[in-house]
Amino acid sequence: MLEKKLVTKNGLAQPYSLSKRGEGPNPIDIHVGQRLRLRRTLLGLSQEILGEAVGITFQQLQKYERGANRISASRLFNLSQVLGVPVTFFFDDLPVQDVETAMEEPSETQEFESMARRETLELVRAYYRIPEEMVRRRTFELVKALAGDTNESSKDA
Repeated sequence: MLEKKLVTKNGLAQPYSLSKRGEGPNPIDIHVGQRLRLRRTLLGLSQEILGEAVGITFQQLQKYERGANRISASRLFNLSQVLGVPVTFFFDDLPVQDVETAMEEPSETQEFESMARRETLELVRAYYRIPEEMVRRRTFELVKALAGDTNESSKDA
């Protein structure tokens, strides 16, 4: 699928339209929250433990993970340090879409839920315990081949 970038006459991309009150959480906030939850669960941390580590309640962390509350830049930076990922991790795989279609397309909730399954988490944890980088890379390529994925190799493995 080709991604469209909306460019104005001054050469800048148009801003993403923000949700208005009563429309529910912004899709970007939901995505960032899902990535936060994904990393937390991959590390085997509870909401309570992560919340204590960054100085917030587990209830506030729940709101962040659902996208109900927007995460400030300083809090996002703090979370990235505690979780051992760059800030950009939270925006990885964020789809670039037309403003009109952003709200129409289904969310990534189903994909995220499959990532949060115990089997998936155990597989990812085992993968990152492989000490040799080349063995990890080949394991990654093997799993992709078994799944029938013929796309170009990922550079993140």
